[in-house]
Amino acid sequence: MINDDLILEDYDLEPGKKILMGNIAMAEGAIAAGCRFFAGYPITPQNEVPQHLSQRLPEVGGRFIQMEDEIGSINAVVGASFAGLKAMTSTSGPGFSLMQETISMAANNEIPCVICDVQRAGPGSGIVSLPHQSDVMQAHYGGNGEYILPTFAPSTCQDLFDFMMDAFNTAEKYRVPVVVLSDAFLGHNHEQVIIPTADEIRKKIIPRRRVLLDDDGNILNPKSYRPFTYEDPSNRGHYIIPPPPVLGTEYHPNWMPTVTHTPDSIASEDPYVSTKVNEMITYKIISNADKICKNDRRWLDDSNIAVLCYGLPYRTAIKAVKDARDEGIKVGIFRLRVVWPLPEKEIKEVAESVDTILVPEINLGQILTYVKAIGGCDAKILPITAIGRLHEPKEILAKIKEVNK
Repeated sequence: MINDDLILEDYDLEPGKKILMGNIAMAEGAIAAGCRFFAGYPITPQNEVPQHLSQRLPEVGGRFIQMEDEIGSINAVVGASFAGLKAMTSTSGPGFSLMQETISMAANNEIPCVICDVQRAGPGSGIVSLPHQSDVMQAHYGGNGEYILPTFAPSTCQDLFDFMMDAFNTAEKYRVPVVVLSDAFLGHNHEQVIIPTADEIRKKIIPRRRVLLDDDGNILNPKSYRPFTYEDPSNRGHYIIPPPPVLGTEYHPNWMPTVTHTPDSIASEDPYVSTKVNEMITYKIISNADKICKNDRRWLDDSNIAVLCYGLPYRTAIKAVKDARDEGIKVGIFRLRVVWPLPEKEIKEVAESVDTILVPEINLGQILTYVKAIGGCDAKILPITAIGRLHEPKEILAKIKEVNK
């Protein structure tokens, strides 16, 4: 088993400015985060991720496995996480669909891991070379049951590197599978990425440990270890999230049931237990949305129009907003770095402060419906749709001018 202290020291990419392809930036960000296991299967447009990791992981003491399909890949990732390694896979829409059953199981068993989806146009096999924010809803509701996966939406190659560290930290802190949504254009884009120093990385990431510690930093007695999240009875709504169990240690129960279970890993058909399991794996994320969600707000204080966006469209939306402001139009931008859980409080505040919210998405409006529901006010909430392509700044600018009349 690889020691986490060694994992941090093993990151060997020289710090400073690099020109990296998006898929390579994503892979390097995972290594910097301490990922030492990857299992995957070839699918365009993410193939550079496993190709790169097949070389890089052995160089830092990690393991790479090409599996027979996406179902085998996600199950291997879950097994590696059980064994104490930070683990990930990458895929695109059709492969992400095949993984959903195991992702649902991983959410139920609170297994930390990261799934990177380099989205492409769909439905079905779609068009492999074109971008599409097609899997936003699938990231939340893809599998059976009630759960929510924190989902990051990078816009640049720098984001791809940085967000991978955030994704692995979120997986470790909340014991949950985490999704990173890239796309065909971003994954194949080449641009500057600033690599932090080893010291900066060490200070930022949350390690996986074989010896579990309590909240005070003392070694946890295995007899008092409960493998699953439970609610603190002294503070309703506060969820105690124990460190993940590690196979081969005293902190792993005899059985990790994929069925409904108690905090002690006992299978149960009691409706009360079922309610608690569903509430806890959902609300441990929702109740920490203010810590998980990261948003960018610009020029909203004096605006009567807001552009709300995430992922690739932010790149052209920011240009359109700047051009509109240069023409004297009072418009601001609200960028979601995390799309699940949605920052409902902040979205509602924006909706109450402007007359119109424009939502550019490379889909037919997957986040739009939620923004409308959250807004609940008189603000008009309108889509700017593109399929299989990125909006041009002039399209978004034209819509801003249209609603400003």
